[in-house]
Amino acid sequence: MSRPLNDHDAIRAQLMDAAEEMVRARGAINLSLSEVAAACGMSQSSFYRYFPSKEAFFEAIAGRWFEELNQIMEEVVASDLPPREKLFQFFARRVAVKRARFEADPALFKANMDLGEEHWEVIRGYVDLADHYMAMILGEAMAEGYFPGYDLDHVVSLTNLMVQPFCNPTVMMDMIRIATPDNLRIVIDTLFEGLAVHQAASSDATNVTALRAIS
Repeated sequence: MSRPLNDHDAIRAQLMDAAEEMVRARGAINLSLSEVAAACGMSQSSFYRYFPSKEAFFEAIAGRWFEELNQIMEEVVASDLPPREKLFQFFARRVAVKRARFEADPALFKANMDLGEEHWEVIRGYVDLADHYMAMILGEAMAEGYFPGYDLDHVVSLTNLMVQPFCNPTVMMDMIRIATPDNLRIVIDTLFEGLAVHQAASSDATNVTALRAIS
């Protein structure tokens, strides 16, 4: 159960809600803190009582976006599911949340993606966390004998390459009709079965560009 908001938390939430309305109405570019403050009936100096900097404000907005997604990742990683099913759930549960958000308000979803690109340094930690959790699942699979002959970094890069429509929200917006659970299941099965028999390492295996998911 979430704790009740105190006045300070309630005003922080109000400021973030005001920013969301502005982003929905006109996009993410050049979001003004003074306008956000004015929309909530306060001065910009008063704004800084609740967020000490512009960076802190965008970190809070990003935290609100990723809170549910991070909880899903933690629950899946901590579960007793076998690695293949765990990897499926790792993506399937999060893409269901993103799909619901997209279908509820496509314009706001896109504006939030633009906001994330504009403040990439803020969300970098969340992206790294998603890669870390995914690597934990893939490491469990390797410990059970999957992906013989491949190192973990290679498997992480291949996985990110294959699951972009199910984890990268920008790609997902263009491929929403095919980013289905059934297709995700096929992708995960293809990953596990396609790498089940290790082929002799070739020069191409050393030329894999590391890819990162966008959570």
